[in-house]
Amino acid sequence: MFMLAAALAAGSVVTTPAAAAGSGGTASSVDRRIELMQRQIDRLQSELDGLKQEKTQRAAAEATAQQPEQAAAADSATQETASAQDAQRPRHSGKGFVWDTSSTKTKDTGITIGGALRFQYTTGSYQHGLNHRGGDIDFDTFRLDLDGKVHGIILSTQWRWYSYMQTLQHGWIGYDFTPKNQFQLGLTRIPFGNQPFNSHNFFFSSDYYVGLEDTYAMGGLYVHSGDAWNVQAGFFKNDAATAASGLNKGYSYVVLGEREPGQGINAGVAGGAAARAINSGALRVARTFHPEADLSVEVGGSALYGMLGRGGASGNRNVGRYGAYAVHTNIDYRRWNFQAEAVHYAYRMDGHPTRMVVGAYAFYDTIPARANIFTLNGPYKLPVDWGPIDSLTFYNDNSLMVNKSGGLGNTFMIVTGMAISAGDLYTYFDFVNAHNQPFIGGSMGGHEHGVDNRLNINFGYYF
Repeated sequence: MFMLAAALAAGSVVTTPAAAAGSGGTASSVDRRIELMQRQIDRLQSELDGLKQEKTQRAAAEATAQQPEQAAAADSATQETASAQDAQRPRHSGKGFVWDTSSTKTKDTGITIGGALRFQYTTGSYQHGLNHRGGDIDFDTFRLDLDGKVHGIILSTQWRWYSYMQTLQHGWIGYDFTPKNQFQLGLTRIPFGNQPFNSHNFFFSSDYYVGLEDTYAMGGLYVHSGDAWNVQAGFFKNDAATAASGLNKGYSYVVLGEREPGQGINAGVAGGAAARAINSGALRVARTFHPEADLSVEVGGSALYGMLGRGGASGNRNVGRYGAYAVHTNIDYRRWNFQAEAVHYAYRMDGHPTRMVVGAYAFYDTIPARANIFTLNGPYKLPVDWGPIDSLTFYNDNSLMVNKSGGLGNTFMIVTGMAISAGDLYTYFDFVNAHNQPFIGGSMGGHEHGVDNRLNINFGYYF
């Protein structure tokens, strides 16, 4: 800038009219001097532009050199902030507290602790004393769930406490070979029929009381899911009953032997008539179709086959076999669900019994050795926004057992009810009409019995 100012000053002195006249120069010499001075100005302007460009490039280079350091500092600050926030974050999920055992190497979920506390109100036509006092409210269940994955190994288990017993509902370890293929080992669900349940009410369907709905046994289970096909295959060494805790003190209904002539419906099993399910195989295959965007149709079939074993002084021996098969469908259309299932089962032993002893819930009962069961369910789910209440599910579940061995009377159970979801509180309102149905005044292994009803309200907090 100083050079440019000096040149401009010099040009002004030389080219003033007074100076030109005093020097006696001609017009041509003035033009030549103007041209020389213009060239000099152009050269200086070019140098000035070059200096400005060099300064801009130097500033850009310095800014680029500082960016990694600034980025590293910012990343460090972000990590420190995230670490501080993570340290203050409570270790829990919607299902309960979490033991945080995850790592960057395994990317596991840790173990989630959940459970439920449930109570229920009951009154029924078959309980005269209960009706006179307006029904009872009793403690139902407290349960504890552990679920998650640590170092690639899956854990799923549930322990239940009742006022009259405690039991392991299920408990297995597993491994995901791929996102669609899993193996489970332990007390795991027998793959049979509509899943996870063939019902919507608190009492399940009649299938449950013969061990064909939500039933668990000791063995291994392969599960393929995640696409249109669901394929499950399992081998079960024995049922869930244990002599240590009591053969009838389990969550799942298990066959304990044949019902001998002259025994009461709710009597235990005699030693010589004892028989347990062993070495059983089960297969469930189902496929889901989507004819429309809001329509899902699953159709499938299930089969179960195994041996009946009896222990004694001479060791274990096979005394019979049993089997069951079913066809089933589960349809979802908008807020509606539709379930249907047809089942045939049979227990065949050397003595050709017509009735079998079963046990569950610290209770002995009797079922026919052979029968057909049909179920038909139709629930509707209504989303609402009534304070804490977010949905109402209305349902009508129907079960019918026919063609019983031994000429036993048919069984039916009709459950009309509503389930209310309010955050973690879930409540069943069930009105049950039934004939020869367990827990509704009758037994599947009994002869003709009247039609009974039961009002049951089960409310539980699930965490």
